[in-house]
Amino acid sequence: MARTLMRFTGVGGQGVLLAGEIFAAAKIATGGHGLKTATYTSQVRGGATVVDITLDEKEIYYPYANDGEIDFMLSVADVSYQQFKGGVQEGGTIVIEPNLVHPTEEDRKKWNIVEIPIITIAKEEVGNVITQSVVALAIANTFLNAVDKKVLIDTMLSKVPAKVHDINLVAYDLGEKYAKEKGA
Repeated sequence: MARTLMRFTGVGGQGVLLAGEIFAAAKIATGGHGLKTATYTSQVRGGATVVDITLDEKEIYYPYANDGEIDFMLSVADVSYQQFKGGVQEGGTIVIEPNLVHPTEEDRKKWNIVEIPIITIAKEEVGNVITQSVVALAIANTFLNAVDKKVLIDTMLSKVPAKVHDINLVAYDLGEKYAKEKGA
């Protein structure tokens, strides 16, 4: 499989950033290489945050994605969407939280914008907003098929407390279901 570059954006304190750590660890678990680079703007909580994930079979020598190279982005905050969308290649997929992210008409022509209410799914269907990172993880992997699903789920479970395993499995299933409904 070729190199996969993905980006998760939000604001400080949002859980989607954990998804990057899980992807990198899962890729490494399968014998590949995975790297996560996180950038937090000056306001730690509430400021724009971005995590770029690079997955490859070969060694990764440069940890950052160059603008225009990213295959897939997921964003749950408009401030970070606006700041970091330029990194996505033309025709790439950007999954947005439609209640919070507002792409322009030009954006919709340039990229495949997919609306999935990630935070609403976590809050109302799973019953715990913290599970948004797992909903995001499932959506990204369903679109990209970047890592073996079982390895990804096992890695995710190893990074969350045992008492929340069940709700995180529900979150993963829901993320996958919504992604498939949107054509993943």
